[in-house]
Amino acid sequence: MQTIIKEPGLNIEDIFASKGRTKIIKILVITHETNISNIVNLSGLNHNSVKNHLKFLIKAKLIEEKCFGRIKIYRFRDENIKARAIKNLIEFWDEYDK
Repeated sequence: MQTIIKEPGLNIEDIFASKGRTKIIKILVITHETNISNIVNLSGLNHNSVKNHLKFLIKAKLIEEKCFGRIKIYRFRDENIKARAIKNLIEFWDEYDK
C-alpha cells in the first residue's frame, strides 16, 4: 500500500475544486494581470463570487493583489513554482486543442 505524504497548505484538489476558480486562474494566466471588473466580465461570474475566489487564490499564493488607491489589480504569480506549473498546463492544454 502506498502512503501519500501531504505537504502543509492547499492540495491541487482545493485549487481546481471550483469551475469558477479554474476560469479565474485561466483568465489571469492569459491576461497576466487585470482588475476584478474585467475578471467578472470575462468569467461570467458575479462580483462576490469572483471576490471570494480571488481571496482563496491569494491565500494559495497563486496570485497577488496590487493596490493603486481604490483600484486593485490582480496578478498571476509566475515566480511561484506551483503557479508556473499551472500556467504551463493551461498553455499546453490550449495549444494542444488548436
